[in-house]
Amino acid sequence: MPMGFDGPPLIFKAMFVLIPLIIIGMIVFSVINGINIWARNNSSPVLRRDATVVTKRTKVWGGSENSSASTSYFVTFEFDDQSRLELQLSGSEYGLIAEGDRGTLTNQGTRFNAFQR
Repeated sequence: MPMGFDGPPLIFKAMFVLIPLIIIGMIVFSVINGINIWARNNSSPVLRRDATVVTKRTKVWGGSENSSASTSYFVTFEFDDQSRLELQLSGSEYGLIAEGDRGTLTNQGTRFNAFQR
């Protein structure tokens, strides 16, 4: 066989295998992590505690040229013992809560259930 090009270099062949494996691995990791969080929350007790809304914040991500942005909503609650807990809420729940509100927080692990003034 004459010396010359025998096809693409080994590094290119490896990349066509490694990149899809890395992407599939990240997807599998995310799914397993989500299932673990869901299971942990389900096994946690439902807690009802008096709390004060300390802060609210949003996180905007994505959005460029032809794609839309997404917003995540977070509220930090402070309890009578001065401990704090930040939970993610839906936009409609977030809009009904104001900083300084005092009420009863119901949560299960890291899952927000309700806040009643």
